[in-house]
Amino acid sequence: MIFDRLRGKKAARTSTGKPSRRERAEAAEATEQALNEFILTRPGVAAWVEEPTGFNKASILLVAGTGEWLRRPVPDTGWGRDFAARAQLTCYTAGLDPYPQRMRNWDTAHRQSSSGQATGGK
Repeated sequence: MIFDRLRGKKAARTSTGKPSRRERAEAAEATEQALNEFILTRPGVAAWVEEPTGFNKASILLVAGTGEWLRRPVPDTGWGRDFAARAQLTCYTAGLDPYPQRMRNWDTAHRQSSSGQATGGK
């Protein structure tokens, strides 16, 4: 809201301070676009739908065959499952189905390369 004021835009929030219907629709569209881009540019993607907690909203985690991953908050777990079905992804339930080893391997390799510890020509 404050950044909207700095840009000269009116805040689109409702009087209760919650996002407006337009804001929610724009956020859902942006989320869906990011998820679709990830799916289209990586092989072997599967989805894990994550239940909301006291600290986090419901979310969907996409994991590519390479182990690269993308997590985005979603309106609710039903939305996440519906998205996975529309995208024809295998869908798992986080907490019941473990995250794949390839994701942990990717994280480990990514941490090493970003800290300058990677070998193999770097």
